[in-house]
Amino acid sequence: MPDDHIRDPDPEETREWRQALSSVIAAEGPARAHFLLETLVNDARQAGAALPHHATTPYINTIPVRLQQPSPGDHECEANIRSYVRWNALAMVVRANRKPGELGGHISSFASAAVLYGVGFNHFFRAKNPAFADAKIGPGGDLVYFQGHSAPGVYARAFLEGRISEKQLENFRAETGGEGLSSYPHPWLMPDFWQFPTVSMGLGPIMAIYQARFLRYLESRGLIPKSDRKVWAFMGDGEMDEPESLGAISLAPREQLDNLIFVVNCNLQRLDGPVRGNGKIIQELESVFRGAGWNVIKVIWGSHWDPLLERDDKGVLRKRMEEVLDGDYQTYRANSGAYIREHFFAGPELRAMVSHMTDADIWRLDRGGHDPHKVYAAYYSAFHHQGAPTVILAKTIKGYKMGDAGEARNIAHQQKKISNEALKRVRDRFRISIPDEKLGEVPFCKLEPGSPAEKYLKERVQAMGGGLPRRHSDAPALKVPPLSAFSALLEDSGKREFSTTMAFVRILNTLVRDKNLGERVVPIVPDESRTFGMEGMFRQLGIYSRLGQRYRPEDADQLMYYREDEKGRILQEGICEAGAMSSWIAAATSYSANGLPMIPFYIFYSMFGFQRIGDLAWAAGDMRARGFLLGATAGRTTLNGEGLQHEDGHSQLQAQLIPNCVSYDPAYACELAVIIRDGLRRMLEEREDVFYYITVMNENYAHPALPKGDEENILRGMRVARRSGLKKARARARLAGAGTILRECMAAAEILEGEYGIAADVFSATSFNLLARDGNDCARWNMLHPDEKPRASHAERILGGKGFGGPIVAATDYIRALPEQIRGFAPGHFVSLGTDGFGRSDTRANLRRHFEVDRAMIVCATLSALAAEGEIPAKDAKDALKKQGVNPDKANPLGV
Repeated sequence: MPDDHIRDPDPEETREWRQALSSVIAAEGPARAHFLLETLVNDARQAGAALPHHATTPYINTIPVRLQQPSPGDHECEANIRSYVRWNALAMVVRANRKPGELGGHISSFASAAVLYGVGFNHFFRAKNPAFADAKIGPGGDLVYFQGHSAPGVYARAFLEGRISEKQLENFRAETGGEGLSSYPHPWLMPDFWQFPTVSMGLGPIMAIYQARFLRYLESRGLIPKSDRKVWAFMGDGEMDEPESLGAISLAPREQLDNLIFVVNCNLQRLDGPVRGNGKIIQELESVFRGAGWNVIKVIWGSHWDPLLERDDKGVLRKRMEEVLDGDYQTYRANSGAYIREHFFAGPELRAMVSHMTDADIWRLDRGGHDPHKVYAAYYSAFHHQGAPTVILAKTIKGYKMGDAGEARNIAHQQKKISNEALKRVRDRFRISIPDEKLGEVPFCKLEPGSPAEKYLKERVQAMGGGLPRRHSDAPALKVPPLSAFSALLEDSGKREFSTTMAFVRILNTLVRDKNLGERVVPIVPDESRTFGMEGMFRQLGIYSRLGQRYRPEDADQLMYYREDEKGRILQEGICEAGAMSSWIAAATSYSANGLPMIPFYIFYSMFGFQRIGDLAWAAGDMRARGFLLGATAGRTTLNGEGLQHEDGHSQLQAQLIPNCVSYDPAYACELAVIIRDGLRRMLEEREDVFYYITVMNENYAHPALPKGDEENILRGMRVARRSGLKKARARARLAGAGTILRECMAAAEILEGEYGIAADVFSATSFNLLARDGNDCARWNMLHPDEKPRASHAERILGGKGFGGPIVAATDYIRALPEQIRGFAPGHFVSLGTDGFGRSDTRANLRRHFEVDRAMIVCATLSALAAEGEIPAKDAKDALKKQGVNPDKANPLGV
């Protein structure tokens, strides 16, 4: 329809053009008509006509009735199954909130999406099943990202399938006893059920995009067969406001990910009220996705609207549909058929259209997302669409069929308790056989054994390869190379200086050449390969590109030129840390999603790692990811010259927050080699559900050889790096350093011995985080076993070893809270030094002096601690401040 503000000066000519277009469509099809229209638009623009671009289509269903793929199956049985699923989903939440504690839960989101999921379960979601091995899907099965707030409905479906027991439903959100169901999709808590954690809104969409792309990556490299396997992602319209929801959508059409289908449940409401009360969220999302290159299918109106739209010769109804705002649509549905007649069908022409209809008939004019026929047609079209991803925008009603218990009301999202009278109305609407006297119990209901619906459900589950969701973790173990494979890094480097980042690159080069693991290694970088010294891998491994390399790079004549390849192994994600992390998650969970263990190494500026993608890192922990995260240019003083927003002094603590993240801050190449090799062993041979965060630096220095037998101490978090050789000492001290600050401790030890006669032993703290975890574990055991010999933590044992003594000074390139974690387990007076405060730009030496973690401050801190213990005169400690150039009256570096 032409814009309302444009007056047609020649309606007759317009009619002739429209008739001509209709003839083309009838004779040659929509594709030919589209070509002709585009040609005319281009000709008009070249002639100077400033034609506006319309990113939206009319506010009606994208698929016309005559092109709808008929929905197969037994519709009566499917409706019956949906009713039981709806009831059990509601019952779970209501029962949970009638118990002491009020556990919460959500009813209305799934109530609006029941048809969207039901059609998928019955006809489109194919489970992993060996029977599919020779079919187009391959043995992997479809991957479905369920909307988190719809979890009760997914449980209710699994209950009818017999995969979840009534006892589990009864313990919804009561997990600590071991027999409950998690509140939302959590693979960590339900490792055989949920595949993906999605309730942190926005993460499902971006993870699904990169998951679909990773499947294409594996196919291009020949690691899995090409298939028509699909990645489905369900989300709400309110969720689309999250930056992660829309931030990566341009990648999908660029990569032609026709294996990806988004389903946006547009129930027009978010948690507190309308999504776009003053606008139209479906039209807004259509413009965004269409502009990005997606195939957009709108499912707005149910089948009962079709006769009205067919009789709408003058476009009056379509115009009314366009002009009504989402806030009004919500209000209509919160009232009655009579209210809709009065307020939506306003004006004589619209009133005449529905004059033959009762108020009940008008109430049955449903939204498209509740019509299984419309939904099936949309899914079928999306499934068979080629060349681009598809987004389905399905209009629904939040709290659908809940009536006055929350249907289309602002309170719907938080509705958890329903009165018996309201339950009775819901029961009657669902036609569930529950007698009135039992209704107060809100019982769970099974389909009657042997009934048509029960038989039909079993048939559909079998036809789809089994029930979903179902998580698999039966991937084979892989043999990892011995530590000797990294022998070059285990020896003394002599005068040769290099950074731990370069040591990591050498380890990676060794791994990609390994005959057992080489093909499984996935290097991932945002856009910093040259910063990390990885440009040599461009030519060796190639950068993955669906198109290969159709251009000649400007550095083609150089040894390390920029090489893109459709079989490339490096995932170079551009300046997008969230995208790179999503790729890493897809690779790190490939053992589960594809039965194919992969080994992703994602290296990034440490400051732009956990700080930017902390939510995704937490999701990775939930998903039981296995892989390596490398925080490069790490530490607050090792990256000289960059400044406040580039200098990382806290990522190690952020890593500590994730229970199954194993984190290290090694100083030397030999330590790094031991850590990575053991990580490979744990994740690939032992198949432990852990992932590693390792910080590496860009500071060049010489590296010592690996002392014999030190591997275990490195892995447990601390080893002896230097034993004092001072024969006659005034006193003793213990210096514990991590990362590059270990070298400041080494230098401080030389000063203490040479200038002050203090014997100083130095310890390399490869992981204060692991020391703290171990210490807390020992403390807990000792608390619970008061009658047994206390256990000693690793920190206590190694720092309290034979011959060691005196105060302990711990220094790192991170804030003091990092070493402070082991204060309670340190055997002696404990002093921590760290880089609290904002970072800033300067040389390494000046930064370390500013943050008070350099050798001079370590010396002064040690002498001050010795004076406090009475081991040396306080005057000696005071005089040392001046001698070492430390200003005792300088402002605190924290600076606030």
